[in-house]
This record gives sequence, structure tokens and C-alpha cells, in this order.
Amino acid sequence: MSLSQELAQMIVRDGEGATKFITVRVEQGRDIDECRKIAYAIGHSPLVKTAFFASDPNLGRILAAIGYAGVTDLDVNQINLYLDDVWVAKQGGRHPDYQEHDGQRVMKQSEITVRVTLARGTANATIWTCDLSHDYVSINADYRS
Repeated sequence: MSLSQELAQMIVRDGEGATKFITVRVEQGRDIDECRKIAYAIGHSPLVKTAFFASDPNLGRILAAIGYAGVTDLDVNQINLYLDDVWVAKQGGRHPDYQEHDGQRVMKQSEITVRVTLARGTANATIWTCDLSHDYVSINADYRS
């Protein structure tokens, strides 16, 4: 790992009130730009971040973030979504073998990887984010600059 990556991850891990470190990896995109758009849509979504804090494997929130990322002509029927080793969404919908307790097991971890495959090309992008906790709200509600 490069020093820059290590420092970037340290900043995320030290986030105000953060309890979980989340890696978002988007693969098989047409270009790096669309992979980043989707990764940032997931990583910046307050609804996704609060679901991570609550250990709630809410697939709809993650899939919705992918949908509003602004990637044109995205075929949702080609999207696969994984939480660590658990394949939760297949071809844009809930994987038929997915069990809620498997998603719950992953979401309770302090470090989680969200992996999205687009089946559009060979580009990949990775970002890091954290959850959105009660402490984050409290810390920033009392903060004045």
C-alpha cells in the first residue's frame, strides 16, 4: 500500500464518530469516471452510511445510490452487488440464494467491503468511507467555526 493510500485510510478511520471503515469497489465499468461516480454515490449517501451504522443490510439503499449516480445507459440488469463475500444482488435484483442473516453478519463487522460489478468493461475504482453515527451528528451539531 502506498503512503498516500495509507494516509487516506487513516483519515477515514479517524472520522468524527466513525465506527465502521467501508471500502467501496466498483468493477467492470466502461471507464474510471463512471466507476468513481457510482463509488462516490454509494460512499456519500447518508442513507447508505446510516444503514452501515445500524448494521442493516439494506440492499435497496445501495442499489438506489447506484441508480442515481448519473451514469448514462447503465443496464441495471447487469449489476451484481457483494457485501464482503456475500453475493446479495444478482443482475440488478436480490440474489435468489441471499439470506438476510449473511448480510447481517457482514454489516456487524467494523470493516466492510462493498463490491459492485457493472459488466460494461475493464475499468475499476475504489474509495473509502465510514458510517454515519449518532456521535457524528452530536459532534458536528455542537461544533462552531
